Amino acid sequence: MNFTSSTTHFLSTTSTFALSKLSNSFSFNFINIFFCSLFFISLAKLFLITKSESTRKRNIFLIDFSCYKPDDALKCSYKIFIDRSSLLNVFTEESIEFQKTILEKSGLGQSTYFPRAMWGLPPNPCMAEGRNELETVIFGAIDELLEKTGINPTEIGILVTNSSLFNPAPSICSMIINRYKMSGSVLCYNLGGMGCSAGVISADLAKHLLQVHPYTYALVVSTENITLNWYWGNKRSMLVPNCLFRMGAGAILLSNRPSDKNRAKYQLLHTIRTHKANEDRGYKCAFQEEDDDGKVGVTLSKDLASVAGDALRINLTTLAPLVLPLSEQLYFFANLMGRKVLKMNIKQYTPDFKKAFDHFCVHAGGKGVLNKVQNSLDLSEKHIEASRMTLFRFGNTSSSSLWYELAYLEAKGKIKKGDKVCQIGFGSGFKCNSAVWQALKTVDPLQEKNPWMGELDL
Repeated sequence: MNFTSSTTHFLSTTSTFALSKLSNSFSFNFINIFFCSLFFISLAKLFLITKSESTRKRNIFLIDFSCYKPDDALKCSYKIFIDRSSLLNVFTEESIEFQKTILEKSGLGQSTYFPRAMWGLPPNPCMAEGRNELETVIFGAIDELLEKTGINPTEIGILVTNSSLFNPAPSICSMIINRYKMSGSVLCYNLGGMGCSAGVISADLAKHLLQVHPYTYALVVSTENITLNWYWGNKRSMLVPNCLFRMGAGAILLSNRPSDKNRAKYQLLHTIRTHKANEDRGYKCAFQEEDDDGKVGVTLSKDLASVAGDALRINLTTLAPLVLPLSEQLYFFANLMGRKVLKMNIKQYTPDFKKAFDHFCVHAGGKGVLNKVQNSLDLSEKHIEASRMTLFRFGNTSSSSLWYELAYLEAKGKIKKGDKVCQIGFGSGFKCNSAVWQALKTVDPLQEKNPWMGELDL
């Protein structure tokens, strides 16, 4: 073999070997790169799924709710109220006449409820009786709710309670946890001093907690205590709460479990909170303080209805873009531009919220506030019926009144699948809070247990 052919053979062999090695190396590297890429893609996908799971908005369902209905023996008519007040030898004749006038104009009926401590002669508003009232109403509501839903208390992961003026130690949350032997890991929050709108605040807090704690139940309990918050003086603005507030409680069970949608009654769509404490007029319109004789009570100012109207407008302005049909939003925006930008002399347009909601539950705080809301929103008597009836039958039960109103709508067979309900609560501070619920089923009143059973002609 000559030099040329030898060289050619060597190069050929070397090239083949090199190509073979390169091919094997390329094949090996390609497999490595492929699997490494696959691994990192899987990791990225898992990260995105995990991040999405932790940050996405969870649906919040209201499985069911209950309101406590006191014993008939605790019903208090106007006459009983005035007679008992007169026997106390605390109120002047002028104060007695004033309370009688307030009762007659209040919108309350003759069958609202007073706690046991107020029936004694003399009344016995002590801590033991205050606890007795609280335990009676909240345990009564919770017992009924647990019976309705079949939930074991140990399954509840979040507990939110609210009572504005009565905040004992241990807390109301602790009272409930002890009674029902809830899990030691339950997240509990006890809201005080939040006024009559605290029911919506509690639901809003539970909603935010349910957004970050998956597959969890939340129990929300709303009440107010009458026994230890009776006013024993003669300042007129402090006597009004004596005439309006009555005993009651509401308990609701919320869930973020997707599987609960099939049995839940409602889905929570929106909660909007408005605060007016940055203005002295709002801050002072419902104020706990002492009178000139050192007697503690809650002063309700004459600005209350006006402040409530202002807070309502701000709240609904925030809520409007979330719920109103596009046509209403465009009309409102055009009106606003005409008045503010073009300086046109035209009347301010109030959006028609009746096009957004099928039902309204407005806090049954008093006849004056209900009239103000009805006029502001141009509601018919039909739309405000649940609120007026709740005020008439149960009085102002503070933060739980919205649930007595929703129970009324259910008892009348008015809740149909797909209906939207707007709850509007007012409270000291001053606050206006709203919640929007959508019915997930048609509620059959004949299958419901609620405080209106036996009260209505169905």
